[in-house]
Amino acid sequence: MDTDTRGPLSPDVLDREDVTAALAEHDFASVFTLIKKWGGLSQNRIAAACELTPGKISNVISGQQQIVSFAVICRIADGLRIPGHMLGLARRPWEVEPLDEQQHVAEPDRQPPADESPWRPDVTVDLASTLTRSDLVMDRREATRALAGVAVSGAVLLDSLEGWLQPAAAAPTRPRRGRLGEQDIEQLERTARQFRSWDHRYGGGLRRKAVVGQLNEVAANLEEQQRPDVEQRLYRVMAQLAGTAATMAWDSGQQRQAQQYYVLALRSAHAGGDTVFGANVLAGMARQLLYRERPQDALELVRLAQDGARHEIGPRVRAMLHTREAWCYAAQGRASAFQRATGQAAEALTDAGAREEPYWIGYFGDAELAGVTGGRMLDMARTDPRKHAEPAANSIRQALAIRGVEASRSYALDWIGLAECSFLAGDTVDAATNTQRAVEAAALTRSARVRSQLSALYPYTVGRSASSGLREARDSIRDLLST
Repeated sequence: MDTDTRGPLSPDVLDREDVTAALAEHDFASVFTLIKKWGGLSQNRIAAACELTPGKISNVISGQQQIVSFAVICRIADGLRIPGHMLGLARRPWEVEPLDEQQHVAEPDRQPPADESPWRPDVTVDLASTLTRSDLVMDRREATRALAGVAVSGAVLLDSLEGWLQPAAAAPTRPRRGRLGEQDIEQLERTARQFRSWDHRYGGGLRRKAVVGQLNEVAANLEEQQRPDVEQRLYRVMAQLAGTAATMAWDSGQQRQAQQYYVLALRSAHAGGDTVFGANVLAGMARQLLYRERPQDALELVRLAQDGARHEIGPRVRAMLHTREAWCYAAQGRASAFQRATGQAAEALTDAGAREEPYWIGYFGDAELAGVTGGRMLDMARTDPRKHAEPAANSIRQALAIRGVEASRSYALDWIGLAECSFLAGDTVDAATNTQRAVEAAALTRSARVRSQLSALYPYTVGRSASSGLREARDSIRDLLST
């Protein structure tokens, strides 16, 4: 075999026909048995390499358990240094860069001091300059390391955001005079709006460097003494660009980097007096923590948003915040509180009518409310499918009936959710059909979040070999996730 695995298995073991066949079929009972026989590895060593327990390895070999999680399959590939193509995966990171370059290097802490109160605009500008310069020169290896960065939570995060509730400190006088005028700032505002539209439509980080580059330029302009009205609008543009960069980083799996951009967006909105957008940023940070299974921290962020912008937000933003609140309750298993918050969201949205609100909340309408509600019911259906699976499916169908494929990320997540509802309800025919639709929709976006959700469907398709539809669905998931 040409590829240097640099792992516990010699190339001649991986070249064996029986090993190759077992890997291709994801028959891990045979894989582990053959590795023990021909590779000389004990169950304990296999378990340690794959981050599994020895008992799990024993149960797999004996046929008592199957490995169906896509994430675990990736761990096996990485732990035993099995080239990705042998398991139907994309090339693994260690196949394309030397091991001694993969060692994790701690990122410098780019967060401002937690006890800075009140927040100073000049510190926010320095944060923007440092963060964007580092991001723009990041090479492929550093980008790979960034995927391992973990978002901060708990008191460390929450205490650092208390400055949001206090007025901003006065901006210091700068030595250089800025020359931006009305036309310049209008062009920057249009650019920020276009970038946000791209992210909403396509997902993923395809245009993230362009956003970061523009953000760096805005920060440079704020290092000069602009007219007060121009300066305020510049801070608002910086907030919107940082919010888009945060969403793109998060959607690409770069959790720590996403959180740093969220913090920058919040501070920029604060410096620019845009309380409503700041509340939206806090809602984004809450969503990130909900995906990390930190619902109580997320709820604290939602309440911080509600407290800080209570008298300024319009009905659509209020409705969105109520859905984030409902999400927190669903994650905590508080069904009654979930229903109450969802009802408040629906009531607020009814009040929206033709009222003018910021362009960035225009996406939040009946389709978004139905999709988010269905997704949260699906969360509860995983523990009580008989009670929640069908209502979740109904809400998701309502969302799909309203919004089209142009909202590619949300559209794909809806189909993935509907497929899981079908699995939970025991309807394997609908599940196979909906899974195929989910894969087709996922192929239209580069969102890592969509692929992560799609990988969660994979276990449902394993062990049901009697159904050709499910076999095809399983293969389609595997093919997409492996590209």
